Amino acid sequence: MCIRDRSCNACELEIQALSGPHYGLEQVGLSLTASPRHADLLMVTGPVSRHMATALQDPFSAMPNPKKVVAIGYCACTGGIFAGSYAVVGAVEKVLPVAGQCPGCPPTPEAIRQTLVQVARQTRS
Repeated sequence: MCIRDRSCNACELEIQALSGPHYGLEQVGLSLTASPRHADLLMVTGPVSRHMATALQDPFSAMPNPKKVVAIGYCACTGGIFAGSYAVVGAVEKVLPVAGQCPGCPPTPEAIRQTLVQVARQTRS
């Protein structure tokens, strides 16, 4: 999995909690990577701004197939409080095909883990 963020970082704090032994992300076969070339799942947090829409497509294009995108947090799922702004495209699904959404502000690590496991199972099936 790879993370691309454009948010307030609250979602990233919850995602980082997944790397600890309490949530056991690696025990279910998932691990974080810094390079999209080594990822089959892209987590995106925050709303998509107009100037970052193309930059968000670059890591997705670099990922090998099959690939999935998960929108993490209310802003990534809907645009959040930024929806309707002249500078914001909105939700991630307006730019990339989204396979899963995990709403919340921020979502709990348990909710993120559950969403990632569900989407990963879709990818592997």
